[in-house]
Amino acid sequence: MSPLHVTLRETAAGPVLRVAGELDYDQAPALRAHVEPLALAPGRDLVIDLSGLEFCDSSGITALLTARQLARSAGAEVILAGVPAPTLRVLTVVGLTQVFTVRASSEVA
Repeated sequence: MSPLHVTLRETAAGPVLRVAGELDYDQAPALRAHVEPLALAPGRDLVIDLSGLEFCDSSGITALLTARQLARSAGAEVILAGVPAPTLRVLTVVGLTQVFTVRASSEVA
């Protein structure tokens, strides 16, 4: 088991959260704890860089959806960047690539 590590980088377009490790039932609340205090506003994007993600279960997907809901309530958008292939496949199968904007990396987000 790899613990979840979340780091924050501020950019002119909005915050970038880099998520590394496992986003599962035990770790999903940690992602929300990092999203809730962010200064999100209309015209600012929240980029969640998943390039370091090793595993994501349904609780992790729910945490991403919660982050999206929090951002949208502030008028911001969420972009998922660097999504690993297994997670991207799940997002695609359940139709969440129609809900999230997905980019190859946080640099192009």
